[in-house]
Amino acid sequence: MKATAKSLRITPKKLNLIADLIRNKDAVEAMEILDFLPKKGAKVLNKVVTSAVANAKTNFKQDESSLYIKEVVVSKGTSFKRWIPGSRGRANPRVKRNAHVTVTVAVKEAAPAKKAKKTTAKAAPKAPAKAKTAEKATKAEPKKTEPKKASTKDTKKA
Repeated sequence: MKATAKSLRITPKKLNLIADLIRNKDAVEAMEILDFLPKKGAKVLNKVVTSAVANAKTNFKQDESSLYIKEVVVSKGTSFKRWIPGSRGRANPRVKRNAHVTVTVAVKEAAPAKKAKKTTAKAAPKAPAKAKTAEKATKAEPKKTEPKKASTKDTKKA
């Protein structure tokens, strides 16, 4: 259950910021978020989400309240290459980017009941490990440090 919009005159980067807001949300909640968002991309995405929900209703006989946004894919479309005048008679390039959007909706699944974990008591193999570290500590002798000798530079200055 998906809907696509191609060659939208908005950059994929701007559209992806808005797509992040609705990923994995309920379809109805996502449409409400997009309705009140003051961005051009929100209006575009709202049309695609509405279309995906309508596809699910008519083609797959799904209830609108049981749908959620499973996936929103924003990809690059073709870019318009334009030129504007620059200094000294040069032409500076401008790239006007386009985007493609695909919205996939799916039916919410009931949360499966969690299985209780079985706890098994393990034998105490950790006790010998502690004993080994204690043996190592007794075997290790503290290192003897010798006092540093005064350097010849220090003695000449004094």
